[in-house]
Amino acid sequence: MKERTVNTTVAQPLTPTSLSIAHLNLPILGMTCASCVGRVEKALKAVPGVTEVTVILATESAVVAATPEVSVRALTTAIERAGYAVAEDTLELSIEGMTCASCVNRVEKALRKVPGVTAAEVNLATEQATVKFHGVTAEQLIAAVELAGYKAVLHQGHTVSGPVKQAESWWPVVVSAAFTLPLVLPMIGMLIGKDWSIDGWVQLLLATPVQFWLGARFYRAGWKALRAGSGNMDLLVALGTSAGYGLSVYLLMKHSAHGGPHLYFEASAVIITLVLLGKWLEARAKRQTTAAIQALNALRPEVARLRTTDGDVDVSLAKVKVGDMVVIRPGERVPVDGAVIEGASEVDESLITGESLPVPKHPGDVVTGGAVNAEGLLLVKTTAIGAESTLSRIVRMVESAQAKKAPIQRMVDKVSAVFVPVVLGLAGLTLLGWGLATGEWEQAILNAVAVLVIACPCALGLATPTAIMAGTGVAARQGILIKDAEALEIAHKINMVAFDKTGTLTQGKPTLVALDAAPGFEKLLLPVAAAIQNGSEHPLAKAVVQAAADQSMPLPTAQAISAVAGRGMSAQVDGREMRLGSTRYMTELRVDLSSMDAQSKSLQAQGRTVSWLADVTDTPRLVGLLAFGDELKPSAFPAVSHLRALNIQTVLVTGDNQGSAQVVAHALGLDRVRAEVLPADKADIVAEMKRSGARVAMVGDGINDAPALAAADVGMAMSTGTDVAMHAAGITLMRGDPALIADAIDISRRTYRKIRQNLFWAFAYNVIGIPLAALGLLNPMVAGGAMALSSVSVISNALLLRRWRPARD
Repeated sequence: MKERTVNTTVAQPLTPTSLSIAHLNLPILGMTCASCVGRVEKALKAVPGVTEVTVILATESAVVAATPEVSVRALTTAIERAGYAVAEDTLELSIEGMTCASCVNRVEKALRKVPGVTAAEVNLATEQATVKFHGVTAEQLIAAVELAGYKAVLHQGHTVSGPVKQAESWWPVVVSAAFTLPLVLPMIGMLIGKDWSIDGWVQLLLATPVQFWLGARFYRAGWKALRAGSGNMDLLVALGTSAGYGLSVYLLMKHSAHGGPHLYFEASAVIITLVLLGKWLEARAKRQTTAAIQALNALRPEVARLRTTDGDVDVSLAKVKVGDMVVIRPGERVPVDGAVIEGASEVDESLITGESLPVPKHPGDVVTGGAVNAEGLLLVKTTAIGAESTLSRIVRMVESAQAKKAPIQRMVDKVSAVFVPVVLGLAGLTLLGWGLATGEWEQAILNAVAVLVIACPCALGLATPTAIMAGTGVAARQGILIKDAEALEIAHKINMVAFDKTGTLTQGKPTLVALDAAPGFEKLLLPVAAAIQNGSEHPLAKAVVQAAADQSMPLPTAQAISAVAGRGMSAQVDGREMRLGSTRYMTELRVDLSSMDAQSKSLQAQGRTVSWLADVTDTPRLVGLLAFGDELKPSAFPAVSHLRALNIQTVLVTGDNQGSAQVVAHALGLDRVRAEVLPADKADIVAEMKRSGARVAMVGDGINDAPALAAADVGMAMSTGTDVAMHAAGITLMRGDPALIADAIDISRRTYRKIRQNLFWAFAYNVIGIPLAALGLLNPMVAGGAMALSSVSVISNALLLRRWRPARD
C-alpha cells in the first residue's frame, strides 16, 4: 500500500448519522485503461455490503457506497487482489482539550471510527494527531474529534485545498528515447541510402534496459492483472514487446556465427518509448481537464483578518466562525461568505459566477468567499464558512459531476470488460494463422505483436470522463454549475424550456405601482395589506410593506396570519377576517370583483400583477386592489433569442394572471403561456409536456418551483433563488441570468458531441488497426505509435472544450 501526505478537500461536516454510513472516495494507483476500471469495479462489488461502486479512470479514483460493517481494509484488500493499490493519505491535526492518556485513547477511538481511517496516533505531549486514511476529508476528521468532546484544527502548515496528484515523470521518456534512437538509426540510414548498421550484440545492450528497466512498469501492472485473472493494456504491451525482444534474442543466438540477420530490438524499444511518451502526454492532459477544480481551490485564502475588541488580527481561516467580523482590504481575496456591514467597494466575482464586470457592494449586500475586493475597505459579517460556503459547494458540485459516470459510459464499460481477452484471442489466431499458412513464424510473431500493441482500451476509458471533466469545468468558469454527468448528457436533447416568471425572467423585485380602494376603504387598503404581509419574504409582500414604510404609515395589528398555498394570505385585523390574494382566491371566497373589473383588466393588459384585499367577516366585501410591476431582466431578451436559434420551444408557466403573463410572453416572443398555475400543478404541466414527446428543461428560482424542477428532464435553478430549488435542479445558474440557459444547453451539446467523437475515434483505432495488424499490413512500431496517439488524441479533443465561450449578441 502506497502512502502520501496530501491536502484534503473540504466536504460537508460529519454528523452522528453520517458516521454510520460509508461513502468513500478511494484514490487508486496503477489503472491504465478501461479494462482496469472494469476489474476494479468488479472486485469492489464482490465485497459483501458494498451497494454502489463508480470507478473513474480520468481521476484515478473509486467512489464506494457500503453498509457500516464494510471495513476499509476489506475494500483495499479487494483492490490489491485485483492488482492495484490504494493511495493512503496522511494528515496532522492539532488537538485541544486533552489532559491525560484516556483523552488520547478517546480521540484515537473517535478518529478510527470514521469510515476510511486506517490508523490514528495521538501524541499527548505535542497535542497532535497523525491520521492515515482513504477518501476522508479534513472536516470529517475534525467533526469526529469534536463529537468526542475535543477541538481540532489543521496543524500549521496544512491548508484545506484540493487533492494533489503526483505528475507523471518525464525522465523515463527521455532516457528511453536516448537508448532507442541508435536502434532506429539503421532504418533511417536505409531510407537515405546510408549504411548505419549496428552490431546485434550492441542492439541487445541498448534494448535490454528499455525492455526490462524502463518497461518494468508494464510487466508489474500486467502481472497483477494476470494474477487477478484479467488483463489490461499493460499486459498487451508487455506480451507484445517481450515477443519482439525474445524473437530478436533467439535470432541473434541462432545466427551469431553466420552473419547478422535482421533483428527487431528497435520495434520493442520504439513501442515502449512511444507508450511512455503517450502516458506522459496523457497525464499532462488529464491534469488540464481538472483545471477548473484547481482554479476554484486556489481561490481559498489561508488567512482572514478578524476585527476584535483588541483590534484587527490575522488568523487561520479554520479559526473563523459564523458571526465573526472580517476586514477585507483593497486587492485582497474575500475569505468567507458574508454580508457587508461597513464600507463600499466593487468585487470581482468572475471566477465564481462568470460575471466579467465588477459588482458594486454596499452595506447589506452579500459577498462570496473567493471573490477579489477592488478599491474599498469592507467589514463583513461571516454567514458561512468551510463546507457550507458557496465556493465549497461549487467545488463539490463540480467534483460530483466529474466523478459520476454518464449513461453512455455504461455501454463502454461493457465493451471494455471483454476487450483484452478478445484481443489476446485475435493475437493468438494471427500467430497461428500466419505461421501455419506461410511457415514464416518470424513474420507471424511480428503480426501478432502488432495486434497486441495496436489494441488500446485506454482511449475507450478516457473518451467520456475527459470530455465531461472539460465540459463541466469550462461551464463552471462561466457560472454554470452542472450537478451530475447525467444532467449534462440529457441537456443536449432539450427541445422545450419552461420558464417561471418572477425572479427568473423578471428582476424579482416588484414594486407597488397602483392602489384602487373601494368606497370607504381609501385609508385602510395599504396599511391593512401591509399589516397582513409584514414579515413575509414574498417579493410582493416586501413591495407592499416598503410602500407603507415610504409613507410612514402606522400599521394595525394583524393576528392569526397564515398563508394559503398558491392563493394568498388570511389574517385577523382589528377583529375583522381579512383575505389578501389572487383573483382565483377571491372567486373561491365569492367576493364580487365586478366594480373594479375594468381597472383590473387595464392593469393586467399593461403586464401588472393584481392582488385583491377583501373583508369576509360577514358577507364578503371587496376592499380594493393592489397592482405590482416587475421589470424584465435585460438578458431575458437575448436568452429567448438564443433558445430560438437552437430550435428550442419556450413556454411560460406562472401563477400570475393571464394578462400579465401574456404581456411578458409577447415582449419576449415566447411560444406558449400557461398562466394562473398553482405551485402544485407546475410539476403536472411539466409531466404533460414530457408525455407529448418533448424533452423539457424547467427554469425557476423559488420553493414552489422545486417539484417542477425535479419533474423535468433537466431542472435549472437560479442561484439568486432558494436552496430548495438548487437542490432539486440538475444545473444551477450562478448569476441568475436567463442567458445562461441557452449557454448550458450549448455546452451540453458540445460536450456530448465530443463524447461521441472520442468514442468514434477510440473504436476506430481498434476496428481499423487490429484487422490491418492481423493481415500483416501494420509494422509493430507504427502500431505502438498509433496506440500511444489514440489516448492523447482523445484527451486533446476533449480539451478543445476549454476554448468554449458563451454566445453573446
